[in-house]
Amino acid sequence: MHVLGKIAVAGLALVVFGGTAYGYANFHALDEVTRDSVIDADGGTPPGEQPADGSLDILLVGRDSRADQQGKPLPPDVLRELRVGANGDDLTDTLIVLRIPNGTKEVKAFSIPRDSYVSMPGGGKDKINAAFGRGKAAEARRLRNAGETDKAKIEQGALTAGRRATRQAVEDLTGIRIDHFAEVNLLSFYEISKAVGGVDVCLKEATKDKNSGADFPAGRQRIAGADALAFVRQRDGLPGTDLARVRRQQVFLAGLARQVLSAGTLADPGKLSDLIDAVKRSVVLDASWNLLDFVAQMRGVSGGGIQFGTIPVGNVDYRYSKTDPRLTAVQVDPAAVKAFAASLIGTPPPAPSRPPGAPVTVDVTNASPKEGLAARVAGVLKDKGFTPGPTGNTASRRTSVVRFGPDLAERGAEVAKLLGGLATQESAAVPAGHVEVVLGTVYSGPGATGGGGAPGGDETITSDGVVCVF
Repeated sequence: MHVLGKIAVAGLALVVFGGTAYGYANFHALDEVTRDSVIDADGGTPPGEQPADGSLDILLVGRDSRADQQGKPLPPDVLRELRVGANGDDLTDTLIVLRIPNGTKEVKAFSIPRDSYVSMPGGGKDKINAAFGRGKAAEARRLRNAGETDKAKIEQGALTAGRRATRQAVEDLTGIRIDHFAEVNLLSFYEISKAVGGVDVCLKEATKDKNSGADFPAGRQRIAGADALAFVRQRDGLPGTDLARVRRQQVFLAGLARQVLSAGTLADPGKLSDLIDAVKRSVVLDASWNLLDFVAQMRGVSGGGIQFGTIPVGNVDYRYSKTDPRLTAVQVDPAAVKAFAASLIGTPPPAPSRPPGAPVTVDVTNASPKEGLAARVAGVLKDKGFTPGPTGNTASRRTSVVRFGPDLAERGAEVAKLLGGLATQESAAVPAGHVEVVLGTVYSGPGATGGGGAPGGDETITSDGVVCVF
């Protein structure tokens, strides 16, 4: 059982935990899991071999779909039970990458906010959760224009293209080659959470939201079924909206991992059978994933649990549209994201850059309630060659900004980029030779945490315990 627990902790953060452990003894029980050709023929890692980049990387996708994994619409009674309407977009509301380093290190998982504004496969920029729908629609058009009339073939081809586009967008942003892919949908959260007997979570405050159906008291509680779905879908009424929802998803997956590994699940044939049945009904895996070989590969991974984090982000209210200022996204710096992803498996960071020219002093003020934030960010900039200026606190504001005089526009932009792509503002009020950084309440770039990897200095989420969130 100890070996199976170590294998499961190292595997998929939720849906195939039990499937992996169970499949090790009875592999053919998973033969009915839906497969799709998501990974390129020359991508991924050959069975039995160590990944060349030092880590086995798994993309976990949660899709806001009102259909099953074969594209068939969910019945009205199921939609009512899930507390969702019949109309759903082709969007990926959850994107999590698991980094499983070669050797015996712990597993690291990181989330990509669904509204991250990134380059799209095929050209242009958009929110990363739109990659699926764009890829799916483009392939459906191509197939119809090529003369295909079979609706089932068009739908399956379009689904495959959407999944591949999502994988490509994540690879382009993170610099990671995805080895394996797993997709769950609304029904998956419902069925899997019920199969394991519920998942323990904890809320700092009571919350209620009619759009998601969320209605939860403060404190620790066990959720399953429609409540589990509402818990991970709620975004309205939360501090940080989507970033808060990302942490909701992380604590749910951590709790699910903990529940699956408990004796109450692994030692209960009925629960384990229900879990495997739920996985078979509602999960899609890439066609190249040999689960038996995967289990063998994971034997050397430590059982210390999965640690969750989030990519560094800049302006969370980034107005990316020149024609409609109401449209906002989450601004991200691909270079900062790539460095973050590499750091999770111990890849040495690049040597600190030493900006040329006259020294530039950076003053950092903290407009958030996070203690020590200004000093930590000032330390980050010092390591990059900037001269530390005064640090302190200022009136609360939501977003961050980097201000500078007209003669330091280039250096101010460099500071903004180093901190995850912050908004910039030219100001004659900034002293000569200085750049000013104001850190808002949603800042989650370098220095946001004292070492735990959680955005905003919040407690790091792991599968070893229950962390209270909003």
